Amino acid sequence: MNAQTLHLLQETTEYFNSQRQQAYLVGGSLRNILLGEPGNDWDIVTSGDAPSSARRLADKLGGHYVNMHDKASRVVVPLPEGMQNEEHEVIFDISRLRGNTIEQDLRQRDFTINAIAAPLDDVIRHLETGDTIRHIIDPLHGLADIKAHRLKAVDSDVFRHDPLRLLRAARLMARYRLSLDSWTEGLLLRDASLLPQVAPERIHDELYALLELDGATEHLHFLDAHGLLTVLIPEFISARGMPQPSPHYWDVLEHSLQTVGKLELLASLLQQTPEEIQQSPLEISGERNLVEIQRLLHGAEEQGIYQRSMLTAPRMKMAALLHDIGKPVTYATDEEGLIHFYGHPQAGVPLAQQVMKRLSASTHDRRLVQQVVGHHMRPGQLAHVPTVTPRAIRRYFVDLGPTGMAVALLSLADHLATRGPLISTPERQHASTISAWEQHVAAVCLLLARYIRNREGILPPRLVSPEELMRRLKLEPGPRVGLLLEYIAEAQAEGILHSKEEALWLAEEKLLAME
Repeated sequence: MNAQTLHLLQETTEYFNSQRQQAYLVGGSLRNILLGEPGNDWDIVTSGDAPSSARRLADKLGGHYVNMHDKASRVVVPLPEGMQNEEHEVIFDISRLRGNTIEQDLRQRDFTINAIAAPLDDVIRHLETGDTIRHIIDPLHGLADIKAHRLKAVDSDVFRHDPLRLLRAARLMARYRLSLDSWTEGLLLRDASLLPQVAPERIHDELYALLELDGATEHLHFLDAHGLLTVLIPEFISARGMPQPSPHYWDVLEHSLQTVGKLELLASLLQQTPEEIQQSPLEISGERNLVEIQRLLHGAEEQGIYQRSMLTAPRMKMAALLHDIGKPVTYATDEEGLIHFYGHPQAGVPLAQQVMKRLSASTHDRRLVQQVVGHHMRPGQLAHVPTVTPRAIRRYFVDLGPTGMAVALLSLADHLATRGPLISTPERQHASTISAWEQHVAAVCLLLARYIRNREGILPPRLVSPEELMRRLKLEPGPRVGLLLEYIAEAQAEGILHSKEEALWLAEEKLLAME
């Protein structure tokens, strides 16, 4: 803990003592201290009036007051630049005591590990000196559950009182490596269907917090095993057990879940040293394409068009999860019994948008998911053509812009999840598996290289504007204008055109051909 945060806690204790108000540190804040986990959010329960106390505390600490809801008031204090690590502020959530005693308050919480409290000044003394916290209030034996790394509900109605706790249970287990108490697991299974009662914004925040953590496939498996995944995304119900043709290893649902984990695997590999990447079974050939991809992405970061954290951000994991959401509605078999999913990327776009809208996702996140779902097959398809033409590369990035980099990388995760364990260990690799992976990585490497190193070559500035084109050729606004501009841009990218007059000449020729 940095010195400024400790000072703010000391000032907070002094404030409540000066007001003769009993103040307790409760819930996740105390749990994190007992688990030795970092934290910058401090949950305080007081016997006094919480909103007025929070306003005065904000003035004392040099922060600002936020009225959250009727249960808590927030004080946010920015940290000086020199004190910032990952956190830029310290947050105090001040709540009024629920019930007549702190024990009654704790019994109304969610899980026993959060149903603990200690006088605030006792906690500050512990943080200052390292002495044991002398007085921990623990009516439901949460300390024992913390020591056992066990998650247990405070009572049988905990999920019925707030069904968001169903998702929170999954997040707490993932975040703190907890096992689920068997009685609590029964409650979770019983009440899973209640989750849609929760406001979409709250579900979104809790789900994204879960996806923020590493090991997303395992966490999604937990949701699925306890009836929560298909409650959130009923579009996956028919994907369970739906077979896929060779070379697919898993069914549609499992493939979707595994793609999220393969995205994490790829992101982790690309953060290793070039020597470590070369030792990976995924860097199969002597071409060093994965090493080159890493180098390209470093260049993209320097240009400000890519961020390393983007690849494993929750929105990218949602895109990975939903990339094949169109397969259940396009499943078909031909006369020979072969399985096909013709048009599943296009069919998946409205379904993915439906899911993201239901989760109250941002416009930016919905757009990313739409582009991934609609175009995730294209990099792999380019890998199978004899020569990837400049025109094909240009059209790819005209359609996708910088998101094309993310789509290309996700397509590699999709490939890994298609082949399953057949590609992850050298002794299980077959020649066809190796060749397909090599070609796919090479195609992605080429796409990234052209966009990152030669962006103006494939997406050059326009030689002529739409307005000037319409004026010179006496055209009305309409589809023909866009088509002519596309002809000009492609010829320009191929080095055929170099001036405005050449562009207008080509447009005139194409227009005559149209007529």
